[in-house]
Amino acid sequence: MKCDFLAIGAHPDDVELGCGGTIIKLISEGKTVSVIDLTEGELGTRGTAETRAQEASDAAKILGITARENLKLKDGFLNNSEEYQLKIVEKIRKYRPEIVLANAIDDRHPDHAKAAKLVSDACFLSGLKKIETFDNNESQEVWRPKHIFHYIQWKNVVPEFVIDITGFMDQKIEACLAYKTQFYNPESKEPITPIATKDFLESLTYRAQDLGRLSGVEFAEGFTTEKLIALKNFEGIICN
Repeated sequence: MKCDFLAIGAHPDDVELGCGGTIIKLISEGKTVSVIDLTEGELGTRGTAETRAQEASDAAKILGITARENLKLKDGFLNNSEEYQLKIVEKIRKYRPEIVLANAIDDRHPDHAKAAKLVSDACFLSGLKKIETFDNNESQEVWRPKHIFHYIQWKNVVPEFVIDITGFMDQKIEACLAYKTQFYNPESKEPITPIATKDFLESLTYRAQDLGRLSGVEFAEGFTTEKLIALKNFEGIICN
């Protein structure tokens, strides 16, 4: 079950919105990516846990990911408890990712920042051999990801680096729109929410365009990092 990247979101649709283009690009380059949703998004104004589950499955096919799981933690009440940490540790040891992509460190929805810290702590604890966890009654080996990168969500957090997703923007939008209950639909009878407006849908494109403008590419997604990144050389850096 080892994967190169493990993308984790507090709610179904978080990873699509925050780093969907990056995931699609990584897979196009031959990398393996799995996704963990921490909650079912059951407190969301629109849709239900059941519709979100189906939408997440539909989005997974568009992304092309290897696997997707939902831990069914309590939406709206995420906390950095031992119980929740260990559930995530089990998944980190199961998928053994080199890099974890996690929620924004600061955001409008309180679950996002809580999830960012929860996942960060779980990544550290996953490397401690005296913490014992099991998968299908078999003891798991310790594993600590090399990096944790936090994608950007509602708030305009200043990124510390961006990934060029030029050529993958349309597929990212398609994956986001798999969540039919959550986003703008002029025919929907459900209540309007901040993410169910036409402006929000359009913002997905113009934010990626703006980050691209600032970095010299067409479209980009931004990330923050928990530790200093060392480059072996200057190859691969886009200069325009």
